[in-house]
Amino acid sequence: MSREQRAKIDAMLRAPRPQNPDPASVEEIRSGFAAMMATMIVPEGIRTAPATLGPRPALLVEPVDRPRAGTILYFHGGSFVFGSPETALSLTGNLVTGTGFRAYSLDYRLAPEHPFPAAIEDALAAYRALLDAGEDPAAIAFAGDSAGGGLTVTTCLAARAAGLPLPAAIVAFSPGLDGTRTGESMDTRAAADPLLTREGLERTGAMYLAGQDPHQELISPALLADLTGFPPMLLQVGTNEVLLDDSTRLAARARAAGVDVILDVTADVPHVFQAFTGVLDEADQALARAAFFLTQHVRASDTPGTSDSRPGPYRG
Repeated sequence: MSREQRAKIDAMLRAPRPQNPDPASVEEIRSGFAAMMATMIVPEGIRTAPATLGPRPALLVEPVDRPRAGTILYFHGGSFVFGSPETALSLTGNLVTGTGFRAYSLDYRLAPEHPFPAAIEDALAAYRALLDAGEDPAAIAFAGDSAGGGLTVTTCLAARAAGLPLPAAIVAFSPGLDGTRTGESMDTRAAADPLLTREGLERTGAMYLAGQDPHQELISPALLADLTGFPPMLLQVGTNEVLLDDSTRLAARARAAGVDVILDVTADVPHVFQAFTGVLDEADQALARAAFFLTQHVRASDTPGTSDSRPGPYRG
């Protein structure tokens, strides 16, 4: 384990920031997050293009060399309030280079302008667009980080309720899965978490909920979701996260429902540590495990030219 690397990242995330007597505005939160994520390392060997899935824009991320048949539908993080496909590019880029699959990173609507369930509606519409264009669900995987990791689960719930076939697999990095914030780790890991706080999560959570009761399976699947029939799941989380128990409790629900689930816990790393690829050894290793998991479960034929011949009306 890379103790020096982990300590350096922890110190960086805890570094004092300019003091503002008032809470940051939504615009300031969004611009600050975008600036931080712009420092993350994006791998070579990918190309990107604007695209559209259903009613929403998306970013198409493709491997330059040796593409394989398969599609990752990616949901970025940001507490449903901030973030974009661009802020998640270090994650989507590494999944694409690690698997050879293409990825569509969805630009779903954000709160407070568009509170729950807007993000889930957009994610479901994007998945439906892939299916309507002829994509085989066995060749599609959902992946996401933080709030987007939660969307991998809630979009599956919404797809099942709509009578749609489910995707081949789910990969969730540090997913947010409990809008009630009742996991023990919210308190037991508070001092260890250099990034997230209960106060911050409750503020953005209020923007997303807009007065809705969080005791709903589409808001708190770690507590309430029936995961029967779900595809294989990989949940990756660090021990230095207040959201640790979101993953541990969902994994327990998945096991109880007979779902194949891997709970992949890395010691002494922060929320969405996978974004620190190229800086933190554990990030590179976790992304490699995630890519291997996806290649195990996404079933699509590898034929010459497949990447260009698959249905693709979504390219912008």
